[in-house]
Amino acid sequence: MTSPGMARRLWALGEPFHALTYFADESRGAGEAAGLTGFWAGYFAFRAAPLGPVGPEVVTATFYNFAPAFVARRVPAVWEVVTPARALEARLAGVDAAVRRLLGDWRGSAEAAEAAGLARAAAEAVEPAGRPLAAANAGLPWPEEPHLVLWQALTTLREHRGDGHNAALLGREIDGVGAHALVAAAGRIDREWLMRARGWDDAAWDAACTALADRGWLDDGQLTAEGTAIAAAIEADTDRLALGPWAALGDPACDRLAELLGPVRRAVVAGGALPDRNPIGVPDPG
Repeated sequence: MTSPGMARRLWALGEPFHALTYFADESRGAGEAAGLTGFWAGYFAFRAAPLGPVGPEVVTATFYNFAPAFVARRVPAVWEVVTPARALEARLAGVDAAVRRLLGDWRGSAEAAEAAGLARAAAEAVEPAGRPLAAANAGLPWPEEPHLVLWQALTTLREHRGDGHNAALLGREIDGVGAHALVAAAGRIDREWLMRARGWDDAAWDAACTALADRGWLDDGQLTAEGTAIAAAIEADTDRLALGPWAALGDPACDRLAELLGPVRRAVVAGGALPDRNPIGVPDPG
């Protein structure tokens, strides 16, 4: 039976390919060509576009870990520049151009077509209930070219995972800034850098740390034994809640997709399209 560990491994393998839409020069260029100036305008427009022209409240709720004021500085202003449909066109154009540079002839290969077919089958098994970002992406029409099918499928699957991660946090009454405080206390990402990347200020961060300390999870900014157990339980629940589509795909197909994604991940990382310092926190698949 497919294990939660497989769900985590496939996320680790596929996430760099998805992240081309954030970090590749071609994606930023496609956003700028559409009128989206600056990294964050492109980020919010591209990621929120499947939801339609939603306001900052919906983006804050579904993305979960951004400070509301940080979101409100970009949304809904981005919809005055592009329609969601135009943003979706631009994000695919950016990914297409990035793949052509980083992976060359792979995009027309039998391996690309096979990976696309497997990932699409998993994405089409996503159950939409309680998964707003996954459902929004699953409702988009499929591109024609295999490398874009693969990108859209992996995007749907990672948003499915993210929706489940948010549920794991919410079930423990951990808000967005609290989640980041736990990550920083675990030493995974620097506090100051993460605050800038998600828009939180010192007051909000310190209040979150106080709340976590009151629950016995932090002591002098470090994880307690209970805090370490909670952080591990959140990750375990995230893996478990991400399992459904992969279980539907089955073990042999999951193993084959992992094999096919390995060279893709390596090409993206080697090409510098996934910065070493980023807030995604994707692990090395090992």
